[in-house]
Amino acid sequence: MPNSSSISEFLLLALADTQQLQLLHFWLLLGIYLAALLGNGLISTAVACHHRLHTPMYFFLLNLALLDLGCISTTLPKAMANALWDTRHISYAGCVAQVFFFLFLLSAEYCILTIMSYDRYVAICKPLHYGTLMDSRACATMAAAAWATGVLYSLLHTANTFSLPLCQGNVVDQFFCEIPHILKLSCSQYFLREFGILLVSVCLAFGCFTFIVVSYVQIFRAVLRMPSEQGWHKAFSTCLPHLAVVSLFLSTGMVAYLKPPSISSPALDLVVSFLYSVVPPVMNPLIYSMRNKELKDALWKLMAKCVLKSVNCPPFSI
Repeated sequence: MPNSSSISEFLLLALADTQQLQLLHFWLLLGIYLAALLGNGLISTAVACHHRLHTPMYFFLLNLALLDLGCISTTLPKAMANALWDTRHISYAGCVAQVFFFLFLLSAEYCILTIMSYDRYVAICKPLHYGTLMDSRACATMAAAAWATGVLYSLLHTANTFSLPLCQGNVVDQFFCEIPHILKLSCSQYFLREFGILLVSVCLAFGCFTFIVVSYVQIFRAVLRMPSEQGWHKAFSTCLPHLAVVSLFLSTGMVAYLKPPSISSPALDLVVSFLYSVVPPVMNPLIYSMRNKELKDALWKLMAKCVLKSVNCPPFSI
């Protein structure tokens, strides 16, 4: 039987059986990828270039957009290349790098989403203390902590996963290197070690989700006491999409990593992984821009400046 030391490459899931369907999948994935690049790129540029958006909320939204760009760029380009060239190969080093960067960006994004809920809680429930609690130093510290947490979390999982002996071949039944499918290749007596780490991760994820839910409960209670219906609309239009993104992000990720093998199937695994790895980076720009007047105005001004070729970004400061 092969072991991890003898494996030089992995075989990813083929999205179709024929080259014509593979090419169709390539064009679909390319369209999705370009939409994510365009949406997140526009948000990043608008926030960086528009001085009115240099606030804590948009600072964290900028971080979210950058993480989304990195996350989708970690998985889709290789899947598109394999579909275009009708191949399934990914090198061992490429698989390790893909797992590391995907987990790093995904976990950092979840931390940023948690911080964003705290930012909304302070803004709505403690407006008089907002300037103190969410000053530039606090925002920079929280963002740095989110990115550092992603790096440490990813290092732990990646090192532990690829230190396991892989004695079940090299076929990964997914369009990118995903830990649950790599664990299926490991020897059964070593599988429990990584599974234990996954359970700890689940506890931490639920802890963050509980914090987010409690924050929004407090926000909704404060909003319902507002006399102005306009205040209700503004608060709910900001908070509900954020809660929807977090719920989709967490629920599909949990299904992907913790579902019993008895209900696993290639089609289900593909759909679930697509929902948590591809859909959020594409949908986040729509969710956070279409329902935000300030951001929409900044995007229109940005596009007008681009037409005139006179974009000049001031230094970002909160």
